[in-house]
Amino acid sequence: MSTSASPAVTAIVPTRGRAELLQRAVDAIRAQDYPGDVHCLVVYDGTEPDFSLCRDGRRSVLVCSNTRKPGLAGARNTGIILTQTELVAFCGDDDAWLPGKLSAQARRLAEVPDAALVSCGIRIESGGHTCDHRLDATEVSTDELLRGPPAELHPSSFLFRRQRLVDLGMVDEDAPGGFGVDYELLLRVARESPVANVPEVHALVRGNDEPGSGRDWGATATALARLLDGYPELRGSRAGEARVAGQIAFAHAALGDRRETLRWVRRTVRRDPRQALAYLALAIASGLVTPDAVLRRLHRRGRVV
Repeated sequence: MSTSASPAVTAIVPTRGRAELLQRAVDAIRAQDYPGDVHCLVVYDGTEPDFSLCRDGRRSVLVCSNTRKPGLAGARNTGIILTQTELVAFCGDDDAWLPGKLSAQARRLAEVPDAALVSCGIRIESGGHTCDHRLDATEVSTDELLRGPPAELHPSSFLFRRQRLVDLGMVDEDAPGGFGVDYELLLRVARESPVANVPEVHALVRGNDEPGSGRDWGATATALARLLDGYPELRGSRAGEARVAGQIAFAHAALGDRRETLRWVRRTVRRDPRQALAYLALAIASGLVTPDAVLRRLHRRGRVV
């Protein structure tokens, strides 16, 4: 039975056509060693729900269709609206929680009553190998977020106070191509409350072996420019603005738009001449290397663009 020390949790799992991985995610949620109620809400985005997944009880599983904008953000928001538990969490349909996740995070939230969100360390699975990513800190500063979202802050590690998330406006469904919504949400949370963290690894995250495959670089560039416009604190951080400007330069280089690449490279270098993305964008624009080759190398080092 849920108590004030172990409030009920709903895990929202958006999915689209990955039944075997989805079953692993659902089983891991139901296997949590958390003393409170744990519910799993699987939100089908663009595919028919599989009602055979449904289960009753304190470890219930419910399924529904995305009733909002198609895509990950709309699916998450569908889940947030439908659930009424005190806490809500995100989990990708290809990811899985380790048994102690919710217990550790609920304790951390109780220690930081002002926090809207708590994250935890992750274990990335890729190419048959695993690599742990964890932050030693028990709180993530706004300055650290502005410099760049640490890889450890993965949405499948996020646990929220539901009402605070609703008050913040939930997940941005209007981001071009759905790009950058997790980072934007982190910035929005950090404006209003601490971002708490559990240093230990409590979530398995499936890595992308082809990180550039299918990327809509035009939407990426537009979404990042929108982020700069919407967050003056990013423009006020030399490292933060240089990083985002460098990402925009990289996206334009991947598109083959040399003029815009050079414009954003200049902006990047003016803010921080040490920002490597500017020089990677120039290398791509000059034909010395392909975007996919750069992304694969960065991915092996645990970095993303």
